[in-house]
Amino acid sequence: MIIGYARVSTEDQNLDLQLDALKEAGCKKIFQDKISGVKEDRNGLLQVLEIVRPGDTLVVWKLDRLGRSLQHLISVVDELKEKDVYFKSLKENLDTSSSTGKLIFHIFGALAEFERDIIRERTMAGLKAARARGRVGGRPRVMDAKKVKLARTLMEDNSRCVGEICVILGVSKATLYRYLKD
Repeated sequence: MIIGYARVSTEDQNLDLQLDALKEAGCKKIFQDKISGVKEDRNGLLQVLEIVRPGDTLVVWKLDRLGRSLQHLISVVDELKEKDVYFKSLKENLDTSSSTGKLIFHIFGALAEFERDIIRERTMAGLKAARARGRVGGRPRVMDAKKVKLARTLMEDNSRCVGEICVILGVSKATLYRYLKD
């Protein structure tokens, strides 16, 4: 069976163009979502992945309608492959039922992995360079050693409640207790 999937990012957008193309491609069933691609729980896509059977073909109008990212797209297509389901994108003329389509999709996967590795390498190099200059990541500390000492003194005093101490120090109760615990 040929199954279609269409998605637009907002309720204001229209699915007509995609639906017409999917019908013209011979889709017997078409699932749709009106939700941002970055959302993981897209009901239409989840339904498609539940009903596809070996030999079926999932058709989308364009690659970006299916995956949130290249990595997610590859993950979905790999899931389809495990179920012996083919994938076809109309705009990119990509069809995993052909040898060429499979090759192109493997190239996409290799490029995605390469991109992730490059990003990881740049991030690690940037962190190393920052540490060499004396900078460390994370949020700046709210309380220095003097402020912690003052907090301990105020807590031992018992003349002020915790809320008043927090106002004096300019921190929340959670922050105060976290620094006192250390």
